[in-house]
Amino acid sequence: MFLMMHKKFMMSLFTGFMLANAAETAWGWDGDPPFGARTLDEVVVTAPRAASQPLNAVTLGADALDLRRHATSDTADLLRNVPGIGLQSAGGISSLPVIHGLADDRVRTQVDGMNLMAACPNHMNPALSYIDPSQIGQIDVHAGITPVSVGGDSLGGTIQIESAVPEFAAPGQGNLISGQVGAFYRGNGNVLGAYLGTRWANEKLNLSYTGSTVSADNYKAGGDFKASGPAANGRGWLAGDVVGSSAFEASNQSLGIAYRDNTQLFTAKVDIQNVPYEGFPNQRMDMTENKNALVNLGYTGQHAWGLLTARAYYQKTRHKMQFGDDKQYDYGDPPTIPGMPMDTKADMAGFLMSADIDLASGDILRVGGEYQYYRLDDWWPPSGGGMAPNTFENINNGQRDRYALFGEWEGHLDPRWISLFGVRHETIKMNTGDVHGYAETNGMGMMVNNQLIDSSTFNSQDHNKTDQNWDLTALLRYTPDPNQDYEFGLARKTRSPNLYERYTWSTWAMAAIMNNFVGDGNGYIGNLDLEPEIAHTVSFTLDWHSQDRSWVFKATPYYTRVTDYIDAVRCGDGAACTATNATTTDQFVVLQYVNQPARLYGIDLYGQMPLADTDWGRFGLNGVVNYTNGENLDTNDGLYNVMPLNATLILTHRHGGWDNALEWVLAHRKNDISEVRNEIRTPGYGLLNLRGSYSWKQARVDFGIENLFDKLYYLPTGGAYTGQGQTMAINGIPWGIAVPGRGRSFYTAVNFKF
Repeated sequence: MFLMMHKKFMMSLFTGFMLANAAETAWGWDGDPPFGARTLDEVVVTAPRAASQPLNAVTLGADALDLRRHATSDTADLLRNVPGIGLQSAGGISSLPVIHGLADDRVRTQVDGMNLMAACPNHMNPALSYIDPSQIGQIDVHAGITPVSVGGDSLGGTIQIESAVPEFAAPGQGNLISGQVGAFYRGNGNVLGAYLGTRWANEKLNLSYTGSTVSADNYKAGGDFKASGPAANGRGWLAGDVVGSSAFEASNQSLGIAYRDNTQLFTAKVDIQNVPYEGFPNQRMDMTENKNALVNLGYTGQHAWGLLTARAYYQKTRHKMQFGDDKQYDYGDPPTIPGMPMDTKADMAGFLMSADIDLASGDILRVGGEYQYYRLDDWWPPSGGGMAPNTFENINNGQRDRYALFGEWEGHLDPRWISLFGVRHETIKMNTGDVHGYAETNGMGMMVNNQLIDSSTFNSQDHNKTDQNWDLTALLRYTPDPNQDYEFGLARKTRSPNLYERYTWSTWAMAAIMNNFVGDGNGYIGNLDLEPEIAHTVSFTLDWHSQDRSWVFKATPYYTRVTDYIDAVRCGDGAACTATNATTTDQFVVLQYVNQPARLYGIDLYGQMPLADTDWGRFGLNGVVNYTNGENLDTNDGLYNVMPLNATLILTHRHGGWDNALEWVLAHRKNDISEVRNEIRTPGYGLLNLRGSYSWKQARVDFGIENLFDKLYYLPTGGAYTGQGQTMAINGIPWGIAVPGRGRSFYTAVNFKF
């Protein structure tokens, strides 16, 4: 059945394999480091890079990724055990990473060097959704203070995802032909997937192809979290433990070419993604199509004066939303409105260049620039009833262009002291065209929607906005001896609003709830007067460890003050801005984005230690503890979607080909909530996961059980459950149900390399 389901895709995999006549590992399992600011075959970068990797930064290589990648199809989920990281849940492949309480666009996310963005009013297609876990070779996470060379237009940190590195044959080795193929199955949700990586290479040239496919049904929680019944009028039946709108299907393919000489590397990749559907249990709509194409060109060269890197890329996205199988499609009595189609298209092009210039005494001057072009159209075709006769223009020719320059000095004062000082300036220009609603009216019968009033008000204002943003970073590292490192950091980081925060215009509740990328079930209205967010952060990291780092203890306390934080207030003027909307505490509401001051503080703890080396194998223990507190300083309200105190403890075991883990996941109850959003409180929980694998020379088997005791628990940052029913009406579905986590799930995977 599995082969039948994926026959067309598997044929394309086979065709790609034949064309490439090659093999490239999709995971980089052989452990070779990536090309760039690291050491490579034949291309040696001798300049020190220590300070550009802060102590609280984390690198996940193939070994760290392999134990997790078969348990999830969501790339963001691979970051779950990184200190300082949380997840804002979404669809099956679309979770949004959260760093120190700052999520989504407040985190700079790079995929193979490209600064990608979501093109959707619900942010259903974030950057990490465009690369499958099987294709990842390495992940670098800069939590909190980050160098200005890593990126701007963000507050919380930077996540850099790299696919497998191009490998070349050694001199005299001849042609190198290798690859891997694998498949996996996860029981909860009937998740089926397969992947293939191929490579052909000689000393100068590398040709590669990778592909993956996955499909899933709705998953089940660890118990009934709602009543059993029909998902919606005319739709199927959902049991009380089934999480509606959580099914998905996706495929990714990538074709690459790389050429090198002794000091330079040129790369080119084309990535194609097709998502026929993806349900979202915390959104009013589902994704019914997402087609994405990426072209990525890269250059890295070692010169006498230092290192030069350059990249150019282009992305084209076509995105569609509608009500999926678990949400009501026909409205009216008799039905007259066949759902609510929503379409988005986006084009992005970018270019960036940086140079690491070697100075005296091992110092480095790092300079560079970046340009990013972005165009977005978001329109909702007419579908009958009140959603006619025109097309609703949500964003018409949205424009967001970034121009950036940075300079950074890495100084080596003496063997014990390293410093990093950087400054970055960005000009961000935004604009959009005039808009109109479905009809040039303000209502349908007794229903007031203010489409004409709102569009006329928006069109009468100046849409052209230009922000001049400055980032500053100062890091100082002290290493008194081989067992201790200390790092102190100060930073100013700036982020301009995205197109949906500035330019969505309708106060009609039905339109507002379709503009929501935080998953709380509420509606949001844009604000043309928004200012950029400015965050000032101070942090300190201590790292105590043995010389071989077999045992490690790290602690990073931090404090962030944000000027003009983009929060929300109950809307004060418009169709949905009623007295009830202003005061209710147990319903979904309509809000408007506003600038308000905020502060966040917390601490990240990480530790690892060996326990025993016995005849039955090596045992070890590692753990992560995260705590973040966020508050709006104007209202004393909690910031939305901040993960409560949480911890993960992992008992590891390795013996021969065995690599096993017993994982205990803990989360405190969520009481610090955003009351303006009527955020839902969640109880605390503890989960037990088992993971295991056995490796031979050319094969590997993975297996495990997630949520061993099938516990019913709710995701603290999962948002409100809106996965079934009459979701078009703002309060046509029950309020107060948080999205539950996945119940017990068995998984297994096989991998063969050739």
